[in-house]
Amino acid sequence: MNNYLQTHRYLLQFAIKPSVQRTAVMDYLLKNRTHPTIDEIYSALSPSMPTLSKTTVYNTLNLFLEKGAVQQLVIDEKNARYDIDMSLHAHFICKQCGKVHDIFNLKPELFEKPENTGFSIQNVEISYSGICNSCKGN
Repeated sequence: MNNYLQTHRYLLQFAIKPSVQRTAVMDYLLKNRTHPTIDEIYSALSPSMPTLSKTTVYNTLNLFLEKGAVQQLVIDEKNARYDIDMSLHAHFICKQCGKVHDIFNLKPELFEKPENTGFSIQNVEISYSGICNSCKGN
Protein backbone atom coordinates (compact mmCIF):
# COMPACT_ATOMS: atom_id res chain seq x y z
CA MET A 1 0.00 0.00 0.00
CA ASN A 2 1.40 3.40 -0.88
CA ASN A 3 1.99 6.21 1.61
CA TYR A 4 -0.92 8.27 0.31
CA LEU A 5 -3.41 5.52 1.15
CA GLN A 6 -1.83 4.91 4.56
CA THR A 7 -2.04 8.62 5.39
CA HIS A 8 -5.60 8.76 4.06
CA ARG A 9 -6.62 5.87 6.34
CA TYR A 10 -4.80 7.44 9.27
CA LEU A 11 -6.82 10.64 8.86
CA LEU A 12 -10.08 8.70 8.62
CA GLN A 13 -9.43 6.89 11.89
CA PHE A 14 -9.56 10.31 13.58
CA ALA A 15 -12.71 11.27 11.65
CA ILE A 16 -10.78 13.79 9.56
CA LYS A 17 -12.01 14.18 5.99
CA PRO A 18 -8.91 13.87 3.80
CA SER A 19 -8.04 16.70 1.44
CA VAL A 20 -4.87 17.26 -0.54
CA GLN A 21 -3.57 19.73 2.06
CA ARG A 22 -4.55 17.64 5.09
CA THR A 23 -3.02 14.53 3.59
CA ALA A 24 0.21 16.39 2.78
CA VAL A 25 0.53 17.86 6.30
CA MET A 26 -0.24 14.54 7.99
CA ASP A 27 2.13 12.67 5.69
CA TYR A 28 4.87 15.16 6.59
CA LEU A 29 4.23 14.65 10.32
CA LEU A 30 4.25 10.88 9.96
CA LYS A 31 7.54 10.92 8.03
CA ASN A 32 9.28 13.68 10.04
CA ARG A 33 9.00 13.00 13.73
CA THR A 34 11.08 16.05 14.57
CA HIS A 35 8.38 18.05 16.40
CA PRO A 36 8.16 20.58 13.55
CA THR A 37 6.84 24.12 13.70
CA ILE A 38 4.24 25.54 11.32
CA ASP A 39 7.03 27.35 9.45
CA GLU A 40 9.03 24.12 9.03
CA ILE A 41 6.01 22.25 7.68
CA TYR A 42 5.10 25.11 5.34
CA SER A 43 8.69 25.45 4.06
CA ALA A 44 8.92 21.73 3.37
CA LEU A 45 5.57 21.45 1.56
CA SER A 46 5.21 24.76 -0.29
CA PRO A 47 7.72 24.02 -3.10
CA SER A 48 5.55 21.12 -4.29
CA MET A 49 2.26 22.83 -3.35
CA PRO A 50 2.43 26.46 -4.59
CA THR A 51 -1.14 27.21 -3.49
CA LEU A 52 -0.47 26.15 0.12
CA SER A 53 -0.49 28.97 2.66
CA LYS A 54 0.74 29.17 6.25
CA THR A 55 -2.86 29.81 7.24
CA THR A 56 -3.89 26.48 5.70
CA VAL A 57 -1.11 24.68 7.59
CA TYR A 58 -2.18 26.44 10.81
CA ASN A 59 -5.87 25.59 10.32
CA THR A 60 -5.01 21.99 9.38
CA LEU A 61 -2.93 21.52 12.52
CA ASN A 62 -5.71 23.02 14.65
CA LEU A 63 -8.14 20.50 13.15
CA PHE A 64 -5.68 17.67 13.91
CA LEU A 65 -5.42 18.96 17.50
CA GLU A 66 -9.20 19.15 17.86
CA LYS A 67 -9.58 15.56 16.61
CA GLY A 68 -6.78 14.20 18.81
CA ALA A 69 -4.48 13.22 15.93
CA VAL A 70 -1.53 15.35 17.14
CA GLN A 71 -0.45 17.18 20.24
CA GLN A 72 0.89 20.70 20.47
CA LEU A 73 4.03 21.21 22.52
CA VAL A 74 4.68 24.36 24.50
CA ILE A 75 8.32 23.46 25.16
CA ASP A 76 9.69 26.00 22.67
CA GLU A 77 9.38 29.63 23.81
CA LYS A 78 9.35 30.93 20.23
CA ASN A 79 7.19 28.45 18.31
CA ALA A 80 4.43 25.94 18.80
CA ARG A 81 5.65 22.49 17.83
CA TYR A 82 3.60 19.47 16.83
CA ASP A 83 4.00 15.82 17.75
CA ILE A 84 2.29 12.94 15.98
CA ASP A 85 3.21 10.48 18.77
CA MET A 86 0.27 10.43 21.17
CA SER A 87 1.80 7.87 23.55
CA LEU A 88 2.83 8.87 27.06
CA HIS A 89 6.24 10.45 26.81
CA ALA A 90 8.12 13.58 27.80
CA HIS A 91 10.19 15.99 25.73
CA PHE A 92 13.66 17.47 25.99
CA ILE A 93 14.70 20.66 24.18
CA CYS A 94 18.35 21.48 23.68
CA LYS A 95 19.10 25.09 24.62
CA GLN A 96 21.98 25.12 22.16
CA CYS A 97 20.66 23.56 18.91
CA GLY A 98 16.91 23.85 19.60
CA LYS A 99 16.11 20.24 18.69
CA VAL A 100 13.31 18.52 20.59
CA HIS A 101 13.79 14.89 21.58
CA ASP A 102 11.32 12.32 22.94
CA ILE A 103 11.91 10.71 26.33
CA PHE A 104 10.06 7.43 26.76
CA ASN A 105 11.59 5.84 29.85
CA LEU A 106 9.55 7.71 32.47
CA LYS A 107 7.26 6.13 35.03
CA PRO A 108 3.62 6.19 33.82
CA GLU A 109 2.42 7.55 37.17
CA LEU A 110 4.20 10.84 36.39
CA PHE A 111 1.51 11.45 33.77
CA GLU A 112 -1.42 10.83 36.12
CA LYS A 113 -3.55 13.85 36.84
CA PRO A 114 -3.44 14.86 40.52
CA GLU A 115 -6.71 14.36 42.37
CA ASN A 116 -8.61 16.76 44.62
CA THR A 117 -7.14 19.94 43.14
CA GLY A 118 -10.45 21.48 42.19
CA PHE A 119 -9.06 21.96 38.69
CA SER A 120 -10.35 20.36 35.52
CA ILE A 121 -6.99 19.12 34.25
CA GLN A 122 -7.13 18.22 30.57
CA ASN A 123 -3.48 17.75 29.69
CA VAL A 124 -0.23 16.75 31.37
CA GLU A 125 2.99 17.69 29.61
CA ILE A 126 6.41 16.91 31.00
CA SER A 127 9.40 18.67 29.48
CA TYR A 128 13.05 19.09 30.21
CA SER A 129 15.68 21.45 28.85
CA GLY A 130 19.44 21.47 28.79
CA ILE A 131 22.21 20.51 26.37
CA CYS A 132 21.79 17.41 24.19
CA ASN A 133 24.47 14.75 23.77
CA SER A 134 25.37 16.01 20.28
CA CYS A 135 25.98 19.55 21.50
CA LYS A 136 27.84 18.42 24.64
CA GLY A 137 30.47 16.89 22.37
CA ASN A 138 31.13 20.24 20.63
